[in-house]
Amino acid sequence: MDCYHIPVLLRESVDGLGIRPGGVYVDVTFGGGGHSREIMARLSGGARLYGFDQDADAERQAFGGEGFTFVRSNFRYLKNWMRYYGEDHIDGLLADLGVSSHHLDDAARGFSFRFDAPLDMRMNKRAGATAADVLNSYSEERLSDVLYLYGELRNARRLAAAIVRARQSAPLLTTSDLMGAVGGLLPQQRAKKDAARLFQALRIEVNHEMDALAEMLGAAVELLAPGGRLAVITYHSLEDRMVKNVMRSGNVAGRVEHDFYGRTEAPLRQLGGKVTVPSDAEQQANPRSRSAKLRVAEKVGRR
Repeated sequence: MDCYHIPVLLRESVDGLGIRPGGVYVDVTFGGGGHSREIMARLSGGARLYGFDQDADAERQAFGGEGFTFVRSNFRYLKNWMRYYGEDHIDGLLADLGVSSHHLDDAARGFSFRFDAPLDMRMNKRAGATAADVLNSYSEERLSDVLYLYGELRNARRLAAAIVRARQSAPLLTTSDLMGAVGGLLPQQRAKKDAARLFQALRIEVNHEMDALAEMLGAAVELLAPGGRLAVITYHSLEDRMVKNVMRSGNVAGRVEHDFYGRTEAPLRQLGGKVTVPSDAEQQANPRSRSAKLRVAEKVGRR
């Protein structure tokens, strides 16, 4: 497990679920199974856990055990799969939205600028456009928007223009092709950080991560039983904003609904007051946890 991915905020996130006997729980980001193993260790009284992951490598990390079901699927289809398995409600859902260490360290997947590899970046290698498809087919304006929104790169326009110029000579097919096209535009003092943001932006676009997150969060709010818990670990400001909006208002747009008398009717209430971040010790042991933020909310009403 640890060589595949070190689970972030493990105790804090699983504690946040408030696991009870006989409940139905979902880990929508199974990955290396770290969080799921901890959840399984706490289940009792016929409780069940469903672990979602669309990646074949993650499926190979899946384990057996009474009460556990692995679902090879994108978590955006959460509601459909729960219906398929006959679950009309869930008592807790955990999501760790960070890309796994395994993916970043697997040179062949193209998730990192540290290796020369094909520009793939698909979590589900069975379908969808690759990062190379995005880089070679998007307009300059569309590329700029992706890099600015998902990578928060201040020089997104210049980077997009450089990519379009480079692909006119030859298509960008590998991570080295991409770095060769934009390397001169990455300021030396933050070159690695900006390169990581560039690759992050492409990964988010390739996997439609924001759309999938919005669908999953909407389904989670609907499926959670009264008193059920939602625990989400984010690493990106856009993700965190969506999660914060859902926990405050029940929807990703952050629109607070009012009843006939003007009273708010938010379906969730955030627990713990402020966001939870990894301890100094965890950040030192696992540098990839540094940007992690955990938020926990509970469905309004009694069990």
